[in-house]
Amino acid sequence: MRHSVSQVTLKNGAKGLLIDIPNASVMNMRVEFRAGLRYAKKPEVYEIAHVVEHLSFGANAKYKNEQDYEADFTKNGAYHNAWTSDFDVCYEAECADFEWERVLDLERIAITSPRFNEEELKSEKGNVRAELTGYMNDYARLLWPKLQTAIGENTPNLKERLSTISNIELKDIREHYRRTHTANNMRFVIAGRLKHRRHKITKLLEEWQLKEGERFEVPLDELHSSDAVLIRRKDASNITFGFCFVTPRRLSAIEIRTMDCLNHILNGTMNSRIFGQARKRGLVYSIGSSTSNSARNASWDFDGEVNLENAEPLFDLIQTELVKVLNGEISEKEIDAAKSYALGRYQMGAQTVSQISDYYSENYFLNDDIENYNIVPDIIKNIDKTAIVDLAREFAGSGIRGFVAVGSCEKAIITNLSNKLHL
Repeated sequence: MRHSVSQVTLKNGAKGLLIDIPNASVMNMRVEFRAGLRYAKKPEVYEIAHVVEHLSFGANAKYKNEQDYEADFTKNGAYHNAWTSDFDVCYEAECADFEWERVLDLERIAITSPRFNEEELKSEKGNVRAELTGYMNDYARLLWPKLQTAIGENTPNLKERLSTISNIELKDIREHYRRTHTANNMRFVIAGRLKHRRHKITKLLEEWQLKEGERFEVPLDELHSSDAVLIRRKDASNITFGFCFVTPRRLSAIEIRTMDCLNHILNGTMNSRIFGQARKRGLVYSIGSSTSNSARNASWDFDGEVNLENAEPLFDLIQTELVKVLNGEISEKEIDAAKSYALGRYQMGAQTVSQISDYYSENYFLNDDIENYNIVPDIIKNIDKTAIVDLAREFAGSGIRGFVAVGSCEKAIITNLSNKLHL
């Protein structure tokens, strides 16, 4: 879908992107505040941002409870949601084009005039507790927070997060909201048919009643390597694992695309070096790798599940293929195939208004970066072997790595698997 992007700064200090998609039949709206878990005022109420998010569509200046708000919001099929991460609280909405103005106003009401009360707080604390308790049985969700902590990020594990929910009081909710939901701390992305509407959208957003505030900095952690960590679960029938290599800087757009190509070569399809070979040999049902970019560092992440008897041969395979990459043993044929795949995925990645909004939102909310979607094909075409190998060597040689597994096996087995990754 063809589109154009412009950045606007409102008179109240908020900033955002307006993405015009001619002939779009829906409008997608996202409003973000740097108000996530890491911005809790004290560790004892760490989960407060999550609870604020759950309360976001409750009682407000116009509606007495969540049920009344929900009934009005969704009457023409509109959708809304919210999510919380380490750094962000984000409110999302999508609606038919004909009712965009009504839905944007409903977003304004919820975000700018919440009426937090004890009854809804009690309910949502229970809902957040149930959500996190469910994560305790999802081994992937269990291990990654543990890995973050192991390499030096100031984040508690799930059990510790659960313990903070009972400490949260109404006064804490109001304090967190007042401190974080401010104009200067607000970013937005609105995508849809915006021709002849930009001025009106800007004017409506400038009417949002928010205090001036400040845009919070992303916390800086001192990262380091960690010994292998085993989360022992007696009922775990296999080993669920995650490991990462971290470089202490943010990658550029072309570097992210370069790592995407490498991850495709290693784990992208049934003919990939690690995943493809592992499936062919019957070692593992699923294993994947990806690269994530934060404001201050980038992480090369691997995850999967493997039966105990197949764990050592799988990690021998991982070690062999990673060493080959570090030695520059990648063929031009593999690189060309990965680039061709990336170009196809690029064209498939902008079929809906929501997909286009996804593309721009992540980097914009994180770092105010705007990566022009139209230049991606040229970026992909310019990826070469030297760049792939250099980045792999940077990650492997950074001295920052972590390994966490969930299983019922002995710790020595996990340590042995981790040692194979000392490349």
